[in-house]
Amino acid sequence: MENELTLKRFVELRRDLGYTQAEFAAMIGVKNTTADIERGRTKLSGKVVAELLRQFKINPLWLYGDSENKHLDTNKVSVIPKVVTVDNSEQDNMVLVNAKAAAGYPQNIQDTSWYQQLPAFDLPIPEFRNATYRGFQVEGDSMLPNLRPGEWVLAKAIEHIDYISANKMYVVVLHDSVMVKKIEKRPNSNNITLISLNEAYPPYEIKPFQIQEIWEVSSKLTFNVDATTDRGLLRQLQESMEELKRQVGQGTT
Repeated sequence: MENELTLKRFVELRRDLGYTQAEFAAMIGVKNTTADIERGRTKLSGKVVAELLRQFKINPLWLYGDSENKHLDTNKVSVIPKVVTVDNSEQDNMVLVNAKAAAGYPQNIQDTSWYQQLPAFDLPIPEFRNATYRGFQVEGDSMLPNLRPGEWVLAKAIEHIDYISANKMYVVVLHDSVMVKKIEKRPNSNNITLISLNEAYPPYEIKPFQIQEIWEVSSKLTFNVDATTDRGLLRQLQESMEELKRQVGQGTT
């Protein structure tokens, strides 16, 4: 049986993160619910402790009562791209992550071979040089009226959370999802607030270490024709190049 402090801290962690016993169990690889762990009936396995460290940067020594430092490396959170994609000339290219691919993006974020299945192209516009960009398809209506479902955003990699601006939109990659939001860092808070433009979606807070990557939205692409294939999508990207140049030249997003 675990000591009372360990159980107390485990329950505290789940509640602070905002998960039910069933939701937390699914995230950390426990069958059905964490209720038996929280009651001391089931031992807190090394596998669960490893998942808490991997996903939430939880210090195992804190969990077992041997440290007051709850998180490891909380001041060294890296949100830079885990993989940089290049073309045959070893130049950065722009990988396009559609809504279907986005569902698997967080789990494959460090798998270089996974990116090879995605369409990619080079954007011959000066503003898109000397930086890592990625295209993401918008899913859902949380950013209406600025972004509609099915549209694409072209976004620039951000190196550190300190570089974010309250006036911009970002693609935020968590451990279990990819979303487009505004980001706010409130004074005297270590949390990050994710904000939707659609008022039907309330803001919510996350911890910085829950973020894997942040991409700053620089432009959007809207297609009137349904791009059902990679070839169709690439063709439409080429056809939209002049419009994109005009958008960039005017500084619109």
